[in-house]
Amino acid sequence: MSKRHACKHKIDRRLGVNLWGRAKSPINKREYGPGQHGQRRRKPTDFGTQLMAKQKLKGYYANISERQFRRYYAEASRRTGDTGENLIGILESRLDAMVYRMKFVPTMFAARQVVSHGHVKVNGRRVNIPSYQLKAGDVVEIKDASKQMALIIEAVESGERDLPDYIEVDHKGMKGTYVRMPKLADVPYPVSMEPNLVVEFYSR
Repeated sequence: MSKRHACKHKIDRRLGVNLWGRAKSPINKREYGPGQHGQRRRKPTDFGTQLMAKQKLKGYYANISERQFRRYYAEASRRTGDTGENLIGILESRLDAMVYRMKFVPTMFAARQVVSHGHVKVNGRRVNIPSYQLKAGDVVEIKDASKQMALIIEAVESGERDLPDYIEVDHKGMKGTYVRMPKLADVPYPVSMEPNLVVEFYSR
């Protein structure tokens, strides 16, 4: 797994949006980029708009590497149907994304760490690969030995996020089911995502 040195607050400031809808985001106080030139505003080009759409989508999922994101795009292109919708479905099918959606952790970065450290099972088997692709009907659960982790208990009890309707969750048992692959309109992004612009970016 590649190292990601940029923290989530830096990603927020660089993109100029509260990407995860967090109350502690610095964008809530300073709606401009970091550095001495951060307050300069330039009209973005078509390329710049497409690049920003890609960076937002990559950043949201714990700053996925460009190489991996390009592979997801290639897979979305091969599938039948709308490429942008397919891309969203693939990203949401990641195991770390589902752990976050099910509110077992407070952030997408924490979801990646919890999965990597072996605290999560899929269909009764331990899986420590954050990018593991789930299928409809798969059951995701926290290991019994990990259910008393303060991070997980606080996230489960938090009312910060709503549960989307493409998952079913039993927070008491700390397990959930991935019911179906979602469309863009189903995913509760706190900011506008534009996968169509990502498709245009890679189609140049």
